[in-house]
Amino acid sequence: QVQLVESGGGLVQPGGSLRLSCAASGSIFSIGTMGWYRQAPGQQRELVATITWAGSTHFADTVKGRFTTSRDNAKNTVYLQMNSLKAEDTAVYYCNADVLPSGAVDTQEYWGRGTQVTVSS
Repeated sequence: QVQLVESGGGLVQPGGSLRLSCAASGSIFSIGTMGWYRQAPGQQRELVATITWAGSTHFADTVKGRFTTSRDNAKNTVYLQMNSLKAEDTAVYYCNADVLPSGAVDTQEYWGRGTQVTVSS
């Protein structure tokens, strides 16, 4: 079985920083694109950032210039560095990955269970 587990969420003041991690584990052959999404109460889940296996990144306009994402393929881990945080960034942040399980012929999409990020004074 494949699992994604996020960590690093918490309470931070406006202007502060947090670093989220997401580690994939289980019977994994390879992982393609990984991404970060977030969802605030009453809102739809929205894409925050994506990163390909080779390291190409994409960011939502709302976080561009403030957030960065990176990955360590040897550890099957993706990171989201969040700087200059705003109250509007408050949400549950979810990790997403296109995973090729061992023995499979096609990738499957997996989601973590999320980690809460609260930006408040």
